[in-house]
Amino acid sequence: MKLSRTRLALLIGAAGVLLLVAVIVSPMLLISLPSFLSEGGTSPDCNDKTQVEEVSDSAASDIPAEYLEFYKKYGKKIGVQWNILAAVGKRETDHGRSNLPGVKSGTNYAGAAGPMQFLISTWGGKARVAMSSKFTGYASDGDGDGVGDIYNPADAILGAARMLKRNGAPENVRQALFVYNRAWWYVDQVEAIARKYAKSGDVKVPPQASEECDDSLVEAAPSDIVAKILEYALAQRGKPYLWGGTGPDAFDCSGVIFAAYREAGLTIPRTTFGQWPFGVKVLEGQEQPGDLVFFNAGPGTSADNPGHVGLVVSKGKMLEARCRLCGPIKVTSYQARDNRIGFTRPLQNPDVLEQLKKLQNPTL
Repeated sequence: MKLSRTRLALLIGAAGVLLLVAVIVSPMLLISLPSFLSEGGTSPDCNDKTQVEEVSDSAASDIPAEYLEFYKKYGKKIGVQWNILAAVGKRETDHGRSNLPGVKSGTNYAGAAGPMQFLISTWGGKARVAMSSKFTGYASDGDGDGVGDIYNPADAILGAARMLKRNGAPENVRQALFVYNRAWWYVDQVEAIARKYAKSGDVKVPPQASEECDDSLVEAAPSDIVAKILEYALAQRGKPYLWGGTGPDAFDCSGVIFAAYREAGLTIPRTTFGQWPFGVKVLEGQEQPGDLVFFNAGPGTSADNPGHVGLVVSKGKMLEARCRLCGPIKVTSYQARDNRIGFTRPLQNPDVLEQLKKLQNPTL
């Protein structure tokens, strides 16, 4: 299969952006953020953007062995730089060694707690959250005891890694840290620590997935029509988000999907609100490339009225145009978000089936 347009577009593609955790001096904004479930699922090796960075002598001597293991383990698992996680842990609580209020029990003056200094409100509303319960926050169970404990380093570091990933890491670390604390001096301090912790003395930014990666995704498509949809959609990576955008220079979440289907000769509704009832519902686990995945996100939305949509490109992965501050269009994990409400298959809509017949036999 020739993918010259994909390869050409990838040459001008760019990476994504953003964000991070809570802090003592100026903690995270008091907003309720989505929780994260298990990363789960499998993906091709070419989609793994995590780079392994060797540990410097400074890191080995400064970071407690248990904490170092967690930083590396969850950085790799979630897909963020371990040394950025470690630098946040150092700056916040000296890897849990600080005796300031809120580190080992209670909260500090701003309501932050634990070694990574989450606000109780962003963790799940309380310091210890049963993972079997419904909650809105970043409570995580790193040690597998069924409880997300804000004071437990395994839980807290896993939660921090998920928060980083949720907000666009690992591509734009400085922007991520700025959103974390809204202070450039803080960004400079954390980044300086991260550089000392890396043997290379750098904060590595993972490269874009190769064009061979896109080749494999397109070639694995369940049909030629899905291959055309994926080829166009993947070529839009690196372009900016624009509310109401349908290309060619910028898109919003439903706009890039609308344009990808249009490129394949198919017409589907333009907006997320129209796309949700349009496709045939697909059970989770049975979704396939070309399907749409919907989220309860955005003002005025609900479980029956989703406000965000992504295009499934492989198991657990979607292409999405998320928001203006979330960085350019990119491939992300949909399994990492618990506000996911369902999948649909537009190709099974009766109108689309008729369009497909006409594409296959223009004389009809």
